[in-house]
Amino acid sequence: MAPEVILRRAKAAVITQFQDGGGDGGSRRGGKRRERLCPPLRWRPPWALSLAPPRGLRSASPAFFPPPSRCGQSGRRSLREESGCPAVDMAAAAATTAASKGNGGGGGRAGAGEASSSRKKKGPGPLATAYLVIYNVVMTAGWLVIAVGLVRAYLAKGSYHSLYYSIEKPLKFFQTGALLEILHCAIGIVPSSVVLTSFQVMSRVFLIWAVTHSVKEVQSEDSVLLFVIAWTITEIIRYSFYTFSLLNHLPYLIKWARYTLFIVLYPMGVSGELLTIYAALPFVRQAGLYSISLPNKYNFSFDYYAFLILIMISYIPRRCAQCRRSHPPTLWHNRTDTCTAAVSTLHVLNFFPQLYFHMIHQRRKILSHTEEHKKFE
Repeated sequence: MAPEVILRRAKAAVITQFQDGGGDGGSRRGGKRRERLCPPLRWRPPWALSLAPPRGLRSASPAFFPPPSRCGQSGRRSLREESGCPAVDMAAAAATTAASKGNGGGGGRAGAGEASSSRKKKGPGPLATAYLVIYNVVMTAGWLVIAVGLVRAYLAKGSYHSLYYSIEKPLKFFQTGALLEILHCAIGIVPSSVVLTSFQVMSRVFLIWAVTHSVKEVQSEDSVLLFVIAWTITEIIRYSFYTFSLLNHLPYLIKWARYTLFIVLYPMGVSGELLTIYAALPFVRQAGLYSISLPNKYNFSFDYYAFLILIMISYIPRRCAQCRRSHPPTLWHNRTDTCTAAVSTLHVLNFFPQLYFHMIHQRRKILSHTEEHKKFE
């Protein structure tokens, strides 16, 4: 609502009250007439009560919206010059003060929003950028070593069975080195969620050390080779994408591969992970691996076999009621503040299908935007 309308209604309400005798002395009919002439003021957002229009409208048509200070001064001066009643002047002053407070509140929030947006767009400093470039180059080279090792072992053996042993050490080293990504998010040089990055990295580290390394019998399974190949291609593309993005020179081929090949690699990797855990279940149950049984002095029990089953169930797509209300079906939890703090471990782990659909959504948006930009150029 414009400030002139607020002042006009306040003036008309006071004058009508004085004409009808004011207060409870007026008739019921007069009260209804006053309500028709001066309907009750409803709550408006802060920008509607301000003397200045919203930022978008002001920038779109500056000729129709004078500066806030000039508009406020002219409004106060014209009303006080027209009115000779002290009550009207008091009402006008109260309305103008409310408008100015609304303007100040909205301006404060806008200023904070601009500061936060500029802080988000600022990015890492030169030292952090140099470190991230070196880290991504090293990780790209490491996964290239794993890829070359797989190809050489396959050409030497003539079979894809038991190729895991030829790349076991570099795979453990570079996949464990991905734990630094959690530190990057924690110290703020990478603008990603610490919680989600932790679960993404720790799920792979868990599969490498707590399943594949601990259960020797599954290392010769074809499912291990399935997720190793998927991880290798994905990480080469991902770290190359990050490297060229930091250097502000991203080839279209890498961007296309980043947002296209996951359509095949993601289900391939998830299938290999699930099949590997499933193949390890009989050996874990038979050996009682990492399980703690009662009685013991801590009065605590843990069944690693049941825990692996719980991990497999977490891959099933499902979403809680709160997130179903607050997010579209194709989006995943991009930030930790989208869910309540009291969330179960099973629910936090259940982000794999959401990540897949989120990447599909991102692919349509980013690749279509790139094609439109090329046409425009």
